[in-house]
Amino acid sequence: MTILYVAIDKAVAVVRQRNGGWGVNLHLAGSQPQCLAVDPLHQEHIYCGTFDQGLWRSNDAGASWEPASEGIAHEQVMSVAVSAAEQVGGSGVVYAGTEPSAIFRSEDQGKSWRELAALRELPSARTWSFPPRPWTSHIRWITPDPLMPGRVFAAAEAGALVRSLDGGQTWEDRRPDGPFDTHTLVMHRLAPDRLYSAAGDGFMSPGNGFVQSDDGGDTWYRPDNGLDYHYLWSVAADPADPNTLVISAAPGPQEAHSPMSAESAIYRRSGNGQWQRVRDGLPAARGLLASVLAANEAEPGVFYAGNNKGLFRSADAGSTWE
Repeated sequence: MTILYVAIDKAVAVVRQRNGGWGVNLHLAGSQPQCLAVDPLHQEHIYCGTFDQGLWRSNDAGASWEPASEGIAHEQVMSVAVSAAEQVGGSGVVYAGTEPSAIFRSEDQGKSWRELAALRELPSARTWSFPPRPWTSHIRWITPDPLMPGRVFAAAEAGALVRSLDGGQTWEDRRPDGPFDTHTLVMHRLAPDRLYSAAGDGFMSPGNGFVQSDDGGDTWYRPDNGLDYHYLWSVAADPADPNTLVISAAPGPQEAHSPMSAESAIYRRSGNGQWQRVRDGLPAARGLLASVLAANEAEPGVFYAGNNKGLFRSADAGSTWE
């Protein structure tokens, strides 16, 4: 049975496939969900970060939820991720990122947390700033390496993509050629040192929105041929093929996030080809907020897209949607 976890306005939607159809249950009503993560080692364990009520945990595939913020110093939990490569007691190590920018680590399924304080000592940290709230910043995304224990990447919005090789005990600051404003960062088991960043860098500098590294984040380049929208929001890779990608993009942040000026699109790239806009089965660009994209290792060739027009699925590696 396929289960989808979707952060919507003021609730978490748990979408279950039943008898050829889909059923939806809403949880954490009244909260402001910001992020979700599934433990790849125990897929009934789910984590949800909210903007005003901290972190929550479900141990029964979303049927019930309990607070899991003991030791997290801030209520605004903006990112959460569970490592498949770092295990303690048979469960994945959990990382949570907050506003103001800090990262916390749990080795007991979210029962307790400790801050990875070296992050805040990075030279670039004092320059991080989130434009809608310029007095602060937050950790927008955390990506633990799926194969290498201890290698973790974290994106501060906005200002840096940083790397740890020891589970967050120490951090390496941003690279001069690396992305500045990463919104989503993806790694793939079949391409161990490759990173894909969907970034906002292209808004001020067209041609810089999609940023890629083939050497674990040491160096970066920007293969964006074919994109006519340059503010990137989300990226997902086909579980069966690390060279097949989909991204969501908009002309700028207002078009990506504001219903009054919404305009966005989904693009697809296969192999070393250029990006191509996908239209089949998707809403028109005008009125469409930037989609959040996802893929599941158990479903090769399948992508999901969530936006203000609904939830969409592609079963042919992103070429067509329904």
